[in-house]
Amino acid sequence: MMSTENLLVEYFSQYIALSEDEIQIIKNEDIIREYPKNEVLLKEGQLAKVCFLVLKGCVKRYYLEDGEEKIVEFYTENDPIAPVSYINKEPSKYYLSCVEPCLISTGTEEKTQELLQKFPRFVPIFMKIGDSLSVKKQSFLDDLKNLSPEMRYEKLIETRPDLVNRVPQYMIASYLGIQPESLSRIRKRIWANQKKENSSPSST
Repeated sequence: MMSTENLLVEYFSQYIALSEDEIQIIKNEDIIREYPKNEVLLKEGQLAKVCFLVLKGCVKRYYLEDGEEKIVEFYTENDPIAPVSYINKEPSKYYLSCVEPCLISTGTEEKTQELLQKFPRFVPIFMKIGDSLSVKKQSFLDDLKNLSPEMRYEKLIETRPDLVNRVPQYMIASYLGIQPESLSRIRKRIWANQKKENSSPSST
């Protein structure tokens, strides 16, 4: 099983070939924490003092509307999370909590600046990570607004199939903006159509 420190080294190695010195410094940072399922990382009204990088597990971002969770995002392996509160120094308008037991690397502005001063070549990597993540997620959210409920679910299966099997269906329904009962009907309909297609003789 890979050590927690090596998970962080592996993450950065996706973007750049690390020297032995760089690997050792990353391992010595002591910024990886274990969080149990349902642990709240950030509450509404709280000032975010750290940003996060999910190395293992799943985190949800949500707000409460009349006591009901409205999920707006899921973060899984290798997803960075920079809460708006962390950036604008204002109280958070939403919650972050662990859907699963998680291994998460935490960072502060001071720690990030120290790292970038030691390794200036990391600067474009941090920029690339943030840009690619925001573009990818915003594109998906924009697509959802223009699709029917069934097409939203099919889009999720196409783009983020891992979520379908690891996240409870009521959370998926909240994320897609549909009722759990409607999602259940959609799933049954898609399953029935797939079964029909698989059982029909192939055309010659």
